[in-house]
Parts: sequence; C-alpha cells; structure tokens
Amino acid sequence: MTEIPPLPPDARVLLTGGTGLVGSHVAERLRADGVAVRALCRTPAEAGFLADLGCEVTAGDLSDAASLTAVAKGVTHAVHCAAKVGDWGPVEEYRAVNVGGTRALLDALAAEWGPQPDPSARRLVHVSSLGVYETRDHHGTDESEPVSLKGIDGYTLTKAESELLVLDGPAGVPLVPATAVRPGFVYGVRDRTVLPKLLAKLKSGGFAFLGDGEQLLNNVAAANVADAVVAALTAPNAVGRAYNLTDGRLVTRREFVRVICEAADLPVPTRSVPLPVARGLAATLEGAFRLMGKKHAPLLSSARIKFLGLNLDFNIDRAKDDLNYSGEALFHEVMPDAVAWTQRHAAGERT
Repeated sequence: MTEIPPLPPDARVLLTGGTGLVGSHVAERLRADGVAVRALCRTPAEAGFLADLGCEVTAGDLSDAASLTAVAKGVTHAVHCAAKVGDWGPVEEYRAVNVGGTRALLDALAAEWGPQPDPSARRLVHVSSLGVYETRDHHGTDESEPVSLKGIDGYTLTKAESELLVLDGPAGVPLVPATAVRPGFVYGVRDRTVLPKLLAKLKSGGFAFLGDGEQLLNNVAAANVADAVVAALTAPNAVGRAYNLTDGRLVTRREFVRVICEAADLPVPTRSVPLPVARGLAATLEGAFRLMGKKHAPLLSSARIKFLGLNLDFNIDRAKDDLNYSGEALFHEVMPDAVAWTQRHAAGERT
C-alpha cells in the first residue's frame, strides 16, 4: 500500500460545488477528519447542510473573478466539484462554466500560492468524469487511453477540455499542482438530478431497457469518490495524474433498475428496445430538436444511449495503487438509502 500522509493540522480546503452530490460527500468526509473547509456557494442560504457540518460557507461564483480571489485567500488545498451538468444545450454554455470557470479558479489559486508551490503542501483535486473517454463500449479501459475531444454533448466535451486545462495548463505548463479524478455514474444520498428523474420515469411506466440490459454500468458511490478525492489531496504520486473511479463491483443495467425498483416498491420494467433501433431514433430526434431549437433533450439522445446501452467497464488499478482506493461502498447497500432520501426530499422534508 502507498503511504498517504494526512492533511496537515493547518490545512484549509477550498471546495466548489459543495451543495452537489459529490461535493457534499467530500465536505462530509473532510469535516469528519476535522479539516477546515471553505465552501464557495452561489446561494449560501441553500447550503444549510454544509453550514451544519461546520464548513465556512462563502458567497461567490466561478464567473466572478473577484469572489474567487477573495475565497482563495489563506487556503492550502482545493477541490473543484462545480460544473454545469446535462446532456443538452449549446456547447458554449457548458464551456463558460466548465472551462472558463475552471480557468478562473486556477488563476485565483495560482495568484494565492505563487509560482512553483510545493505540491506536498498546495494542491488542487479536479473532479472530472469518465465521460472524457471516447463514447463506445469499454471493457477494462485504463488511463493510458487518451482523453477524447469528440464529446457527444456539451458536458462531456467541456469536461475533457477542463481536465486538460488543469493537468496540462493553458500553455503546456500546469498553473498549480493538480490531480484529476474521473468518476463514472455517481449515486448516493443528496442526488437531486439523475435519481429523481429516473424514479419519475419508472413510476410512469415509461422506462425501457436499451438492448438486453446486461451491459455493465460504471457505477460509483459518492462516498467512494470522496475517499479518493481526500487521498488525492496528499498522495505522493498523484500530482499530474488522472484516476478512473468506479465501485469495486459494477452492476448491469437490469440489476441497477431492479435494486431501485425494489427500494421504491415499484414494479420492475420488462420492456426493451433493440440498440440499433434506439440509435436510429436518437439520431433522428436529436437532429429534429436542434433544427427546432428545443431547449430540452429528446426522449432518446446519444448521452442517454451511453448511460443505458453501452458497456462501461473501466480499470481502477491506478487508483488502487496510488490512492489506496477500494471502492468498498457498494451499490446494493447505498442505493436503497439514496432512494429513501429522494422520496423524503420529494415529500418536502428539509435536508
């Protein structure tokens, strides 16, 4: 095992995206270790969970350079989780946040830390995505495969661009010591995006598998991602490297849906659509929606076919070796709690 030192007692971690799924788990993990966390939030009034953890909640935005300069004062490390997510919309809207906002954060940290900071004392961990790889079936793909700039949507393209910006720098020289982690499909309590929509689709009876449903999903519990992020803040071999992150055990799409349905007391769907049919329909719908200037994604899109129809198995040996990563939180244990949290949240319970 790699010896990973703890963060020093005087560490102060700047966290972006702390109200999101990954960010909230990173905050929870850091505060459990007694680490000081300064959370940048566009709307501090909505950051009650972070405040209750004892985080210093600071108003600011990635588009506001002055707020970034202020929030970077005195921080020793940073975790960048904030991003514009989605599978539809103009690329430039994603690029403004995911690339422009990341560059602004890098500039603020570089100004605060000065030239050539000691990577054992100053480091950024950038939360990227397995979406940076080419959109195809994956069977054990590792980090030797290059990042693809053929993104199927604004999110995947600009996540690839932002990771390259962080690790390679705007001119081939990184602005700060940095590491990137690439989680797959993240799940857990406090998911306000994917799981609520999926539960609604399952309740309506409108869900269908794409293909036979036996393709592997790149599932990763948010708690597992948080473990890797915290380790990457101090791991001696992590600077300049990227890490694939999935659970230690992947599930098939049928297993994925069955566990959710059982937790929500819903019937398990049986309908399926052949993948070639789904791909043809997605291409037709995407073209029509773009011509009509639709603001929302069609029922079927390239991104949704990737989520439901491709085999997404990635090698995580590098994370195991460098970050002592295990992916020990498992889908069958975590997803029922996530479903229960989503149902309570939908019922209006404050969280």
